[in-house]
Amino acid sequence: MTAGSALVGAMATDGWQQARTAVVEWWRRRRPDAAEEVGTELEALRGRVLHAREHSDADTEQALAGAWRLRLQQLLDEDPALVGELRRLLDEQLAPAQADDRQARNHPVRMNAEAHDSSRIFMAGRDQHITGA
Repeated sequence: MTAGSALVGAMATDGWQQARTAVVEWWRRRRPDAAEEVGTELEALRGRVLHAREHSDADTEQALAGAWRLRLQQLLDEDPALVGELRRLLDEQLAPAQADDRQARNHPVRMNAEAHDSSRIFMAGRDQHITGA
């Protein structure tokens, strides 16, 4: 079930809100009574995924993906006809969000800086966290 892994992977991308909306809408068509709860769970899960990524905690991220793989598999076990629709959601929303993020991260960045006197320069090609005084 690549959909569970792709769902969790998409949470750490810039395209997450669009992917989240698509997942909630897909869920709403299957289980209308649970769609809002799923949306809330996805937002909470995103925070955990971002925290895991920030701390290079691949085990937690894999566990979260596994939980969603199980959840999606249960839904498919109840209604095998959903396989095609889930594949379409994966192909059209989740996988592209991850691909766009990988492409953005692998784009070469060239930075030049020049400091004079007592100035400081802080440069980063992606995230930068500066702590202290």
